[in-house]
Amino acid sequence: MSFECAEEHNPSETETHVLKIGVIGGGQLARMMMPAAINLALDVRVLAETPGSPAEIGASAVGDYRDLDTVLTFARDVDVITFDHEHVPQPVLAALVATGVRVHPGPQALLYAQDKLLMRAKLSELGLPTPEWAEVRSAAELQVFLDAHGGAGVLKTPRGGYDGKGVRVVRSSAEATDWFTAVAESGDTGSLLVEELVDFTRELALLGARRPGGESAYWPVVETIQRYGVCAEVLAPAPNSDGAVAAEAERIARALADGLGITGVFAVELFETTDGRVLVNEMAMRPHNSGHWTQDGSITSQFEQHLRAVADLPLGATTPRAPITVMANILGGPLEGTLGDRYPQVMAEFPDAKIHNYNKAPRPGRKVGHINLTGADLESVRERARAIESRFQG
Repeated sequence: MSFECAEEHNPSETETHVLKIGVIGGGQLARMMMPAAINLALDVRVLAETPGSPAEIGASAVGDYRDLDTVLTFARDVDVITFDHEHVPQPVLAALVATGVRVHPGPQALLYAQDKLLMRAKLSELGLPTPEWAEVRSAAELQVFLDAHGGAGVLKTPRGGYDGKGVRVVRSSAEATDWFTAVAESGDTGSLLVEELVDFTRELALLGARRPGGESAYWPVVETIQRYGVCAEVLAPAPNSDGAVAAEAERIARALADGLGITGVFAVELFETTDGRVLVNEMAMRPHNSGHWTQDGSITSQFEQHLRAVADLPLGATTPRAPITVMANILGGPLEGTLGDRYPQVMAEFPDAKIHNYNKAPRPGRKVGHINLTGADLESVRERARAIESRFQG
């Protein structure tokens, strides 16, 4: 009997050096880097905040990412540091760089992802289109802005907001009294960011990746559908986005990547306005919810691309694998039991669905997983994706 396809393992032929990438943060983004790391033979190690985090499978340490000694100890055993989130304090980032550890994205780029006021100022400096905005330090300053912009605005805390948190539509300065008090008591600058209430037709996102030397790659622009301030669906590519809209979205993303010196995957969230403009809403310097569709809908996923970029490896192709990919977030999850309890029904009814489980306990409004579905007709794919998501609820 012949076994011509069998492969022998000779320990002496094993690669002697494997690049070690440290990921600070143990959330679902770090978790979803694991399959790509295995395929690329990269050693990914995670500093998780708590035991039982979504990325527990790859956690080599548990500790506070704000504690300098904890982070420096973790970094001693890795070649490159990257992130599951953007919240590591600047002094900790600076100390990492000072020890000689490569940090991607670097502190000077992350600074703008950490502070929305700094980001708005940088966008203006780069000449990129944004909603009209102002830094306000008092209720009186806020009221001046509201009066000049039709009596309404979008108020944001400069740091820490996500998924609808730290964002509030206001029509009177009295609606922001508690926020001004909170930022003053926090010892921060005491400032808030206010923006015009944009009249937009839809929300878009453009995901890209950049290597340290400047090579970059971009996925098609996608449409994001929000529910209660949280992304519920992503349509890839965005319908009717060929031509000017796609070109402007990529122009903005390229200018940001090069202007900020980003390394790794990043996302730019955009408004398409009723008068045809494309404006920057927010940005993130890490893999992003708007890019989860790439796991099953693109030749290279955002998680593989992020590892390639921070390891300074050539970037992969971003070509879609299907005409349409719909990503639907599983928000909340079942009232009883786990997502896994619903697998038999969902897998039997929708054998082509790709389920991504974050290993989080179900909780109202919480992102506990997502599904990807591909096809040729947007409406039918979207309808089926919504049906699948509903099977994980109630």
